[in-house]
Amino acid sequence: MAIKLIAIDIDGTLVNNRKQLTQHTIDTVTKAREKGIKVVLCTGRPITGVAQYLEPLNISGDTEYVVTFNGSLAQTISGTPIVSHNITLEDYIDLETVARKANIHFHMETLDHIYTANRDISPYTVAESFLVQMPIRFRMPEEITDELTISKGMFVDDPKRLAPFIKNFPEELKERFYVVQSEPYFFEAMNKNASKGNAIAELAAKLGFAADEVMAIGDQGNDLTMVKFAGTGVAMGNAIDDMKAIAQFVTKTNEEDGVAYAIEKFAL
Repeated sequence: MAIKLIAIDIDGTLVNNRKQLTQHTIDTVTKAREKGIKVVLCTGRPITGVAQYLEPLNISGDTEYVVTFNGSLAQTISGTPIVSHNITLEDYIDLETVARKANIHFHMETLDHIYTANRDISPYTVAESFLVQMPIRFRMPEEITDELTISKGMFVDDPKRLAPFIKNFPEELKERFYVVQSEPYFFEAMNKNASKGNAIAELAAKLGFAADEVMAIGDQGNDLTMVKFAGTGVAMGNAIDDMKAIAQFVTKTNEEDGVAYAIEKFAL
């Protein structure tokens, strides 16, 4: 079947290691869109961290879509929610407590801000704030109210400290949340129904597309669900081994315009 929707991760996939879009990638995505193919950026970032890439790709309006917060939210570019799976205040408190007991840095993200209860703010939280262009707010757990819409929680720390924490993460919480390691220094917890795969599946259904008409391209653990769902699942050449194992095709790396190569091969 012809590809009608292409879901593309951003970091390590769409952009190179300098977080830049190449002209070849821009031109290839443009050709796909000129064929009527929906190109949907799928990321752990909020919409504020995606805008810089949407503009050069000329993706805008209420008939184009983006998946953010690793699938917690799918929305039109103009801001209309299509799919939304958040976590509760109780969820946040339980996750923050686990992090506090383990002495692991933790923050949570809303649509507008990053909230941390760590007075010594993690450099990884600062880096995330810069990357996604969202300000940081220091708030103790008792200051967080259920008026906030919490998209996800993130355990953020040095990979050497985070790895044993992930290995010993409580089974009860693994069953309760969708958890995924999106970077060596990020371990994320979301609503059980949230994932890039579920968001793309729900979005495709709303648009009337079958899984066989979807192509997905990614590199990390948080991309596994959408690459599994898609009829054409593509791993980047720089992807983790688990991704390469389940993908139908391994393209070039993000330093070699791997996204453009895959789109040319399967969609153009």
